[in-house]
Amino acid sequence: MLTEIFQGFVGFLTNSVGALGYFGIFILMAIESSFIPFPSEVVMIPAGVLVAKGEMSFVLAFAFGLAGSLAGALFNYYFALHLGRRLANALLLKYHKVLFITESSLIKTEKYFENHGDITTFVGRLIPVVRQLISLPAGFAKMNIFKFCLYTVLGAGTWCFILIYLGFLFGNNMAIIEQNIHTITIWVLSIAVIITAIYISVKRRKARKLQA
Repeated sequence: MLTEIFQGFVGFLTNSVGALGYFGIFILMAIESSFIPFPSEVVMIPAGVLVAKGEMSFVLAFAFGLAGSLAGALFNYYFALHLGRRLANALLLKYHKVLFITESSLIKTEKYFENHGDITTFVGRLIPVVRQLISLPAGFAKMNIFKFCLYTVLGAGTWCFILIYLGFLFGNNMAIIEQNIHTITIWVLSIAVIITAIYISVKRRKARKLQA
């Protein structure tokens, strides 16, 4: 039953993406990456199916999907950049005893993204749910915009490529994708953990050299 629903939904989105073209991919991924989070799988996998059918270019589908992800991320970033501090100060003033928000915790968030915003943004784009929200603390902490865009592109690009390739490879048998999408997500998360561990190790070695 779930397989039929999934296949029907993917079929609907495949038709929608096909009708809207690359612009449709851009718009849907921008929305997915910003204020209405939903699984990017339902956009980029159908795009991969259309690539397999010869109705879309892999490179263009990837480019428009990535551009949409970046646009949505920038929307959240600038929203938090301009409204975040003002909103946080208002909450701090009015509800600090209830929400446990302190000025020091806000400063720590800014300091964290100043030192580790690159790896946090990259890895965050690979984690479900987190990928849509990671832009908010980055904007709030005033993370360097060039670094934010670079690591957003690297993380979102990795995920978009994987999803398009899955649609391209298994587009004729969506049941395989449905059965294995969680396994694939776990593999991606495992890679993210390994990258984070390497990053921490390198940071610690640099810190020891500076102390020596």
